[in-house]
Amino acid sequence: MFGLIPKYVFLHFMRIDQKIYLAPFQGVTTYTFREVYTSFFTGIDKLYTPFFTAVHKAKSLDKKGAGLNSVKQGGIGVVPQILSKDADEILRFADYCAKKGFREINWNLGCPYPRIANKKRGSGMLPFPEEAHKILLELDGKLEIDFSVKCRLGYYSDEEIFPMIDVFNEHDISELIVHARIGKQLYGGSVNKEVFGKLVDRCMLPLAYNGDIFSKADFDNFSESFGLVDNWMIGRGLLRNPFLPAILKSYELPSPEEQKTLIYKFVTTLYLAYRKKTSDRLHAISIMKEYWGYLSCSFSSPQKVFNSLKKTRTFDEYEEAVAAVFRNYDWQAN
Repeated sequence: MFGLIPKYVFLHFMRIDQKIYLAPFQGVTTYTFREVYTSFFTGIDKLYTPFFTAVHKAKSLDKKGAGLNSVKQGGIGVVPQILSKDADEILRFADYCAKKGFREINWNLGCPYPRIANKKRGSGMLPFPEEAHKILLELDGKLEIDFSVKCRLGYYSDEEIFPMIDVFNEHDISELIVHARIGKQLYGGSVNKEVFGKLVDRCMLPLAYNGDIFSKADFDNFSESFGLVDNWMIGRGLLRNPFLPAILKSYELPSPEEQKTLIYKFVTTLYLAYRKKTSDRLHAISIMKEYWGYLSCSFSSPQKVFNSLKKTRTFDEYEEAVAAVFRNYDWQAN
């Protein structure tokens, strides 16, 4: 991968047993994105899917498309995620995934968006530890594969995580991944390092950190603060800079100019893959625009880059705008 990197070198702060996960982003880190991304870049150890929901019958999952047909992409293990507050639905999902060959599913208790949270789903479940406890009781001992949880520090308050941690500690959870924000923040404001630090001592489960890792300096800071944490989930940082997992692992990278060339090939391949998936509908441009909302941050003049793409309406306009971006702006990620 990269096609240009002859060797991999670890620095002292990234232990070999530490892992980096791709965070799930609804509508962005799709099956297509993961397939193309893993054919170009390296450094990720596990891929989490955006959430599945409305699993009314096991057969309904057959209609979910390619997202549940590959247990690995680019040789990397895939973890399907479910958004639910119904134990029977989670059990159906787990059984289906086990039969497909997946080794783990993940329960989404982190989605911050009000339309989800107001129904006590995603991070909206976090103020109700008793209800989570009842669900987990129905799951204990009944799943054939690992069951991990991704959550936030709470929905209304970061104090909500502490009674919930006590619940999680009682159940068969293979790993807890915590985004160190509350749901009400969405993705604004700062992560709460102090509260997450308290979790490190209180949590009896394998624990992974998520939130605001955009650079090696960010990773160094969190790694130094949370020395007992082995696993790290990155989302927006990877979407901005696809090389980030390799940077965190201190792999040798191509030159900046070679990086820019590779990024151009990557976004072109991704665009063509979405055109194929959408049967050449213009929706492919909308999907790419959403991704460019992140990727533009790694170019000089991010707002100009994004604006030039946002106004495109046809395939020709989009392709010409992308060519102009790579011709006129510098790739500045490092």
